[in-house]
Amino acid sequence: MKTLGLTGSIGMGKSATADMFRDAGIPVYDADAAVHALYERGGAAIGPLSEMFGNVVQDGAIHRPSLRAAVLNNPEAMAELETVVHPLVGETQLKFRQDALASGAVFAVLDVPLLYETGGDKRCDLVAVVTAPEALQRERVVARPGMTEGAFEAIRAKQMSDADKRARADFVISTAFGFEFTRTHVLAIVELLKSSEQRQQR
Repeated sequence: MKTLGLTGSIGMGKSATADMFRDAGIPVYDADAAVHALYERGGAAIGPLSEMFGNVVQDGAIHRPSLRAAVLNNPEAMAELETVVHPLVGETQLKFRQDALASGAVFAVLDVPLLYETGGDKRCDLVAVVTAPEALQRERVVARPGMTEGAFEAIRAKQMSDADKRARADFVISTAFGFEFTRTHVLAIVELLKSSEQRQQR
C-alpha cells in the first residue's frame, strides 16, 4: 500500500481536498483531528501536558487558548510540547496505516498541514500539495472569525513557502477555480495511483 502525503499552507483548501479523497473511497488520516482527540476529555495528552504546563486543563480537557499562551513566543516550551504530542500522534498514524492496509486499500492519504516542516514527507511515497494564489489565500483566511492580517502573517511565517512546497511535490492540486476543477484533479490522482498499484501487483 502506498502512502500519499497531502499538505498545503493555511487557507489553500486542503481540508476540502481531503474530503474529496474520502468521497472517492480513499482512507484519509487527519492529523489535526488526531491532535484534537488527544486534547479532548480522556485524551492521552491531558496528563503529561498538565504536569508540564500547569493549569491548562478545563472541564477535563486541554484548554487550547491557555496552552497556546504557554508556548507562544517560547521556542523551548514549544519543543517540550512537541516531545509529548508528536509521539502520541505517531501512534495514531501507525494504527491508521495498519487499519488501511488491513482493509485492502490500494493507497492511503496522510492529511498533515506541516508535512514538510516536520519531515513527515520522508514517511510518504508521494506528496500532493494543495495551492491557490496568495491573494485568494489571504482573502479566505482573513475572513475566518477572529482572524487578523497580523495573525495570518504570523502563521504563514512559520510555514514553508507555497512555492517551495510546490517545487518539492509530486502532485500540485489547485483550488483556485472551484470545487469541480479541484475534484477532477483529485480523481485523476486516485485513478493514476490505483492503476499504478494494480500494475505492480501483476
